[in-house]
Amino acid sequence: MARRRTSIGALRFATLQRQSRTPVWLSIGWRVVCVLVLIGIAVGVHWLDRDGLRDNYDGAVSFIDVIYFTMISITTTGYGDIAPVTDRARLFDALIVTPIRIFVVLIFIGTAYDFVFKRTWDKWRMKHLQKTLSDHIVVCGFGISGSEAVDELIARGTDAGRIVVVDPSASALERAKAKGCAVIEADATRDTSLTDVRIASASAVIVSAGRDDTSILIVLTVRHLAEHVPISVVVRAEDNEILARQAGATTVINPVSFAGLLLAGSCHGVHIADYLSDLASTDGRVRLSERAVTAGEVGRPLSAIETGQAVRLYRHGAPFGFWEPESRALQAGDVIIEIVPGDGMA
Repeated sequence: MARRRTSIGALRFATLQRQSRTPVWLSIGWRVVCVLVLIGIAVGVHWLDRDGLRDNYDGAVSFIDVIYFTMISITTTGYGDIAPVTDRARLFDALIVTPIRIFVVLIFIGTAYDFVFKRTWDKWRMKHLQKTLSDHIVVCGFGISGSEAVDELIARGTDAGRIVVVDPSASALERAKAKGCAVIEADATRDTSLTDVRIASASAVIVSAGRDDTSILIVLTVRHLAEHVPISVVVRAEDNEILARQAGATTVINPVSFAGLLLAGSCHGVHIADYLSDLASTDGRVRLSERAVTAGEVGRPLSAIETGQAVRLYRHGAPFGFWEPESRALQAGDVIIEIVPGDGMA
């Protein structure tokens, strides 16, 4: 059996991650409280040690003067009208007030980045991506199957930039972004989520939500918004295969059934499972390829195909084997399935 590729990401240490559940207002609130606490500490110490300060205007240091001096010291370098004159006051300003100033500035910069610049930038990038999305592949669900599908697409020559991953998990989307895919953190069962990724202009949709009911609901939503886009879906219960097709799926894949086919095939020949795995993978010695019949092949039999070993013919959506009469003369618009050398031959 052909060995699967080992991705660079698989060699990295995995860390536990969880999407933040803190509301925006609470996130801003605790930052404001943190700033007020730091300022309060500085004001308190300056007030207790007010004898170490000198007011060059009237000579008296009031509580208002302390607040003024603290705020000016934290936000700027001061104006010089009030200044520390004792060694203790100067050390406090140098060792305590200066770090507080740095922390306050970092908190303000971080807040501005998180809630202003980053969100504005993300919205602009989303609009730009939406305008340019066309003939792309949408992957709904980036679990094990979805991740493997993306790896295989990239290995088969699909540009990672043409793949859009829709998943509610931020950690899953980080893995997808590392592969070069466009991502959106959203629920693929919602019309708005799929509209955001321009599902109507997609070339194909892959659905692997991890649950059959969710996957079938996604198929229904996709078919509702895009009548003709091909949809491939993974279901694990045999009873749900019919439901998935009725929902509008073009291709229904049951990994449990496929594993059973491999196991049963291995009982009748030790090399059958190996060959089937080669066909399903792009890095095996052989692989399956689907293409339209060329003008020069029209009228010729399926067995005369020279680009590979032709095994099946599709005419008007109906399949025909290489032994059937329909395969004796190819017609314009036919689609052939052929076995060609895989990347493993290199």
